[in-house]
Amino acid sequence: MRKIYADNAATTALDPRVLEQMMPYLTTVYGNPSSLYRIGAQAKDAVETAREKIASLIGAKSASEIYFTSGGSESDNWAIKGVARAMKKRGKTHIITSKFEHHAVLHTVHALKKEGFTVTMLDVYENGLVRPEDVAEAIREDTAIVSVMYANNEIGTIQPIAEIGAICRQRGVIFHTDAVQAMGNTPIDVEQQQIDLLSMTAHKLHGPKGVGALYIRKGIRPSILIDGGAQERGMRAGTENVAGIVGFAAALELAIDGMQQRIDHVVPLRNRLIDGLLQIERSRLNGDRDARLPGNVNMCFEGIEGESLLLRLDMNGVSASSGSACTSGSLDPSHVLLAIGLPHEVAHGSMRLSFSDDISDEDIDYLLELVPNIVTYLRNMSPLWETIKKNERNG
Repeated sequence: MRKIYADNAATTALDPRVLEQMMPYLTTVYGNPSSLYRIGAQAKDAVETAREKIASLIGAKSASEIYFTSGGSESDNWAIKGVARAMKKRGKTHIITSKFEHHAVLHTVHALKKEGFTVTMLDVYENGLVRPEDVAEAIREDTAIVSVMYANNEIGTIQPIAEIGAICRQRGVIFHTDAVQAMGNTPIDVEQQQIDLLSMTAHKLHGPKGVGALYIRKGIRPSILIDGGAQERGMRAGTENVAGIVGFAAALELAIDGMQQRIDHVVPLRNRLIDGLLQIERSRLNGDRDARLPGNVNMCFEGIEGESLLLRLDMNGVSASSGSACTSGSLDPSHVLLAIGLPHEVAHGSMRLSFSDDISDEDIDYLLELVPNIVTYLRNMSPLWETIKKNERNG
């Protein structure tokens, strides 16, 4: 049986070249970076070298603008809560975000509502894109922060970040973007795109789990995340994950160096798969066809349950998902699909395939044979599909 891992948006395999760079800090160079002896200093040097590398790869002016965290969710929480609480002291208690953000953002802004903040949730429309003019219209005198994700984790749509950044900079409003899915898949330059805070993580780009970073532009001072030590310039206490940080920098460098080659390989295969799956009756592609991540295919098939489709795919060697890995235990339809206007019964029949550069022509051939057969099998057992067809016949 052919094995296809098609859930790279959830997590990726650790690149052996990344592991190789991590190994010394898991074995022999195990010193605490805050220590003065040699292996502590070596660990400290490794952390700072990684910080400088990541800063240069995203176009930051200084390595001091990179703060290491445990991952994307922590970075999102710190960016939004930290800035909002700091700006509240200046009377700014309004937050702008979009309706289809990752739950690390949505749950964060809902928590801040309990602290007296007001929140504007921007529409994302049928194509899954935020309109810059909506951002401009939503900004008020008391707006503390705008947070719009760079690329959606479910439907893969890439947002007009540079335009949103320009609007926020012109209006004097702090702009944060969750770039967890975008990093390594599309060019990012925080200075050119006028991004003030940017969340990222390692495990989406063939790095280790449990390590991420938050870019904070110089001059912005969010509240302290964790008290208790001088690490991360006193903003986030706790002994550094040295091996993870080294792995993060290595993975990001490899991802960016190989980005164009990966895009050139993956996009034609992705498009061939989309074209083939759209031949299935009552199927639809979710999100904009062009403004999307290279390896993302998100489809809905009316008359079936997404969970049944995923289980059948797994039985045939394909690892896929119906949306965010962070809500995989939920039976509710995706909030992302509802935000782009899909009715509940259609949103339930969703499938997300997310590829890395190891996808092949043979894999696409296999999927184009397998998925239509599974959809037909499930529809033959579905009373909902019978109802759909009956309504069709009755006009």
